[in-house]
Amino acid sequence: MPPTLEAMELESLGAYIKNRRDRVTPADVGLPTYGTARRVPGLRREELAQLAGVSAGYYTRLEQGQAGTASRQVLDALARVLQLDPTETAHLHNLARQPTAPRLARPRPEKPHPRVLALLASLDETTPALVLGRRGDILAWNRIGHALLAEHVDFDAPHDLARRPSVPRMFFLDPLARDLHQNWDELARIHVAYLRLTAGRYPTDARLAELIGELSMRSADFAALWPAGDVADCTVGTMHLRHPTVGRVSVDYQVWLQPDSPDHRLEIYTPHDPVSADALRLLSTQAADQPLREPTPPT
Repeated sequence: MPPTLEAMELESLGAYIKNRRDRVTPADVGLPTYGTARRVPGLRREELAQLAGVSAGYYTRLEQGQAGTASRQVLDALARVLQLDPTETAHLHNLARQPTAPRLARPRPEKPHPRVLALLASLDETTPALVLGRRGDILAWNRIGHALLAEHVDFDAPHDLARRPSVPRMFFLDPLARDLHQNWDELARIHVAYLRLTAGRYPTDARLAELIGELSMRSADFAALWPAGDVADCTVGTMHLRHPTVGRVSVDYQVWLQPDSPDHRLEIYTPHDPVSADALRLLSTQAADQPLREPTPPT
């Protein structure tokens, strides 16, 4: 059972910059240490404040959540010293915009936009594809996308809100999904980092808070990765699979964002090598023999 909303503690700006401060060493920013022992793993508060051009007192209050709203200039200065990449910097700004005590709300169930479904339907059936919601729920998939990543799940499940598959839940809680991915450890870090980025974008999403809480309680792997504080977008990469039907297959994934529904992502998989292309063609032929209906919006 997912934890109660009251038990969830959303990430704060102070917690994030403290986590990142611990990762930056004096050598990383050109500060001498003169060989003396240090009590902190990364920069001291005073060092970070000086490098960012703010007072030590103000930075301390910011880290403790007592400084109110930070300006864009201060946030950009912190991002520079903390050596954040553009995605991590965007997350920093998202956290800074959060209210001190955001009230969680339960958003309406997601529905894929008809134009996204039309694009999905236009893809060749040798090209696996999924439509993902903001929390990683599978809103629609084509036959080979289903056959490639979750053939043990009912094809019609995305149309039923009670049974709609969740990629994060399958990835961390479904043993069959874990066995499918040969580079599971690499992909797990990406999943966790993307969920953290999403949590910064939608701090009041109760369903997202419940998902993170459920994974933290039910998956030791997720619980170990979440405190690291990593943030990353999930747009391109490679998945190495050990498929139960066609054997070893590697696919490159790429994500297409839709202006009409910016929360939704069309994820497309293409073969990584000629052997994988042959495997996908075989899988497509087998999937086409199944009497499955085409994806339509849920009611």
